[in-house]
Amino acid sequence: MTYAEPEPAEPAPPAAPRAQDDAGRAGPDTESTEPVVAVQAAAENAPEGRGVASAASSPTPEELFGQCHEGLAPLVAEREEVLDLLDQLSLSADPATRDAAARDRDRLYAFEPSVTMIGQVKAGKTSLVNAMVGEPGLLPADVNPWTSVVTSLHLGPRAGQAPHAARFTFFDPEDWERLTRKGGRVGELAARSGAADEAEKVRRQIEAMREKTRARLGRRFEMLLGTCHEYGSYDARLIERYVCLGDDFFDEDDGGEAVDDQGRFADVTKAADLWLPREDWPMGLCLRDTPGVNDTFMMREQITIRAIRESRLCVVVLSAHQALSSVDMALIRLISNVRSREVIVFVNRVDELSDPATQIPEIEASIRGTLATQKGLEDVEILFGSAHWATLALTGQLSHLEGEAADVLLAYAEHALPEMEREVGPLELIWWLSGVPALYRALWGRVAEGAARERLQQVARSAMNLAIGHRAAQEADPVRLAATGGAPVDTAALARDLDALERTVLSRFDAAFEQAMAQAAHRLDRSHRSFLDRATAALIKHLEIYGEDAPWSYDPTGLRLLLRSGYQVFARQVKKIGEEAGQAAAEGAAALYAGALGREAEAFRVQPPGLPRAAPPVLLGQTIALDLQSTWWRRWWQRRRGYAAFAPDFYAMIEAETQPILDDLASGHCAPAGAAVRDALAAFFADQRMLVEAMAARGAGQEQVPPGPSPEELSHAMSRIGRLAA
Repeated sequence: MTYAEPEPAEPAPPAAPRAQDDAGRAGPDTESTEPVVAVQAAAENAPEGRGVASAASSPTPEELFGQCHEGLAPLVAEREEVLDLLDQLSLSADPATRDAAARDRDRLYAFEPSVTMIGQVKAGKTSLVNAMVGEPGLLPADVNPWTSVVTSLHLGPRAGQAPHAARFTFFDPEDWERLTRKGGRVGELAARSGAADEAEKVRRQIEAMREKTRARLGRRFEMLLGTCHEYGSYDARLIERYVCLGDDFFDEDDGGEAVDDQGRFADVTKAADLWLPREDWPMGLCLRDTPGVNDTFMMREQITIRAIRESRLCVVVLSAHQALSSVDMALIRLISNVRSREVIVFVNRVDELSDPATQIPEIEASIRGTLATQKGLEDVEILFGSAHWATLALTGQLSHLEGEAADVLLAYAEHALPEMEREVGPLELIWWLSGVPALYRALWGRVAEGAARERLQQVARSAMNLAIGHRAAQEADPVRLAATGGAPVDTAALARDLDALERTVLSRFDAAFEQAMAQAAHRLDRSHRSFLDRATAALIKHLEIYGEDAPWSYDPTGLRLLLRSGYQVFARQVKKIGEEAGQAAAEGAAALYAGALGREAEAFRVQPPGLPRAAPPVLLGQTIALDLQSTWWRRWWQRRRGYAAFAPDFYAMIEAETQPILDDLASGHCAPAGAAVRDALAAFFADQRMLVEAMAARGAGQEQVPPGPSPEELSHAMSRIGRLAA
């Protein structure tokens, strides 16, 4: 990648000073303490031991976030057990084993689960993200609909070790070409449908965007494509240069000159990465703030789909005023292809409700009613809160609560206090009511049972295999064998046998995977053809009954369900053949060690590799022609006359619209799923080969290895983490 030289960013102007508490943290305005007194008054009706403490006991933002991570303690304790075994190996084993142990340690510490945030327009998604990272105002919350930037915030104890603090990546030339020459997916769709007028409208909009971009950046703007800008520090003003495009960028009174540097690179910026060190966090976390799904050219939809696919968890942010309705079908389509356990709905802006205690149950019932129309989303967890309240708790600016806003908070606090398990201060109560702690608990709970559990299992298995290899090397030590009268181990033969085992296991996996791919292609193609036939038949029936003048539509949900079901069958097949291959590899390696050392295979319980799971088929939710009720779709209908023209044209257009989905499913999901499993199997054999090579070097006297832990000590450590490897 070619890196463009970024221009130096001017520092943001200093913020106006605010009152600070004894800890140096911005505290409540000294002009008014009425909101604090009002919240404290709510304690009068609280059960004993469950009230509001004195404002003097208000926690710091660090303490507020500490409450969000309490549920991770068991996972962190298990991680320490695995690290303990790796430490033993690092201090005493041969260099190759030490390197492998260091690699596994890094895999644990570098683990960074990602969460993709998607949501409605004006739902306060970015404000919620700012509150979740403890940086109110960091990301611009009023991004113009043209912007297509995914902003990834990397938080945790290792964020400070990143080579840079901010990186802004520009569109690849291919992405930009597709948008500016073909009009994105809408332009392609309009071209396929023959909607020349709609295609021309898209072309004019694109040309206007190109000219505006050229005016901002000059002729060199296309040189930025495929490059990135990196910075050692950042502030809100710098971020706005890349992700926020204001509508009033040009001031007409000044002859069209740019009056601000805001949004200068926004048109061509594809992704932003910011690193925020959090030394007191137990592990890292990546929050991805996406642009949404409702842009003119569907570029944002494609970018959001990629972001969801790259994350294990998805938070859908809704507004308490909008809830979830049929107009949000684009959101529903996307999340319906993600496991319901990995989707959390957060209803924001409850502070703007007149009576949250009464209205929240009604809103939840409405949302569940809408989600019930999509199979698999019935059990999605729904949380309620307010990014505004979270911001108040973090900044301590309770004086900003006035009039009706203070009354709403007070009433909701009185309703919620009976659920509190202990006495809390005003800021802590507001923080709790904001829903951010509940959201973090939900996220960390899913991380602990999902991605973190898988990573811990993978590393635990690898650590156990390293320990087994180390023990085998101890037993094969020439000095030990000479003392016991044992024959030297033929490590060359052991290496040849291991290579042969790898070839056998991988060839069998390849054959089974090729068969699974063929079956998946047949299954998906059959579902596709069946849908096209049914849709065309429904069109003909409509024409026979209502004639040519009555508009017609056809719901593509059936196709998505069929394709999702077909992909899920394939994913289960790949998991099964991968596990069978991994088990064969582990049992084969154990048998080789046992044979070489004259022991029973049970003495070397080699663990199969942990395997990655297939990514969810989020692309099935992308918008296609049948989802739209736009002008061009109706005009397509009106331009055709005669039954003979409708059916074949419709079939051809919908086939052209949906065939790329099948192709992407095969090349972007099915094939990578198999490749990832195969890579894990190959990595397993690479580790085994490394252990055999270390054994050979030790036997030849090429390496002096410290005595290290005894077999008994290794067995004890392995038994402790055995449950984690299961």
